[in-house]
Amino acid sequence: MATGMDPSPAIGVGTWAWGNQFLWNYSPQRHDATLAATFRRCLELEFRFFDTADSYGTGRFSGRSESLLGQFAMAATPQQREQLCIATKLAPFPWRLGRQGYAKAFAASQARLQGQLKRVQLHWSTARYAPWQEAPLLEGLADLVQQRAVESLGLSNMGPRRLRQVSERLGQRGVAIASLQVQLSLLAPEAIAPGGVAETCRELGIPLIAYSPLALGLLGREPRRPGTPEPDLPKGPRGALFRRLGPKLEPLLNLMAEIGAHLPGGQAAVALNWCRAHGAMPIPGMRTPGQVDTAAAARSWQLTAEERLSLDQLVLADGPRMPANPFQSA
Repeated sequence: MATGMDPSPAIGVGTWAWGNQFLWNYSPQRHDATLAATFRRCLELEFRFFDTADSYGTGRFSGRSESLLGQFAMAATPQQREQLCIATKLAPFPWRLGRQGYAKAFAASQARLQGQLKRVQLHWSTARYAPWQEAPLLEGLADLVQQRAVESLGLSNMGPRRLRQVSERLGQRGVAIASLQVQLSLLAPEAIAPGGVAETCRELGIPLIAYSPLALGLLGREPRRPGTPEPDLPKGPRGALFRRLGPKLEPLLNLMAEIGAHLPGGQAAVALNWCRAHGAMPIPGMRTPGQVDTAAAARSWQLTAEERLSLDQLVLADGPRMPANPFQSA
């Protein structure tokens, strides 16, 4: 373990679960008060980056993540709000076309966020199925930055080839790419493999953000000890994923537990610090104040080079993987 002054990337806050019934069984009555306390704890422990999307929130709770963030931010002090960077992702749905294709969506997100939106992001690239749709939408997002309607522009789910093309195009307009976020975890390490998008981000000077750094909670499970009963599994689709991948994770979980033993944040902190060791800011989903405390504990230490290498060797070999991301471009 390396300690002391931390040059690693920060840790941000993911809010995908806020309003999501499908994966996280969200209920306003059961969860909103806890989420409000979670947000307040984030401010107390100086978490500043919050990521959301206009498509977060399932069914009748569409847009709920943005609405909750806006509500919580407005309950903070003006000084606290000034320090926040709230970023949302706008989905390139098939009906959002042309340079003004995001105009209504951007206005709706700003309204739900009560004017606190500072970074707008393309949620995914359309390069695989409608490459002609993407450029005008990006031009429209660049317009918003140059018109000072929003402070910065970010991208999501882009691979090295597409990232270079978009970087060149936006660079011609003088608009910087503030961040790229991709799925990155010990169960989804493709971005940090040789030739992966992490290399391109370093070359182009684009900060990298790791979403799902705990792999929907799989990496926070303690390894099963001999003679102990099977742990309870989540319900629904997450439970199916746990049943499929769980039996294959023992070598990785054992190594994580060994590294994280007696360290602040334990095993979950190992997963977060592995992302940071590769130059990415993890944005774990935070739904309780205790999860905020765990993420804060991870900031107090770093993996050693040897620890990172041992994890790299294990996960970059043939091993269990999260399902392929259908939105990721080449």
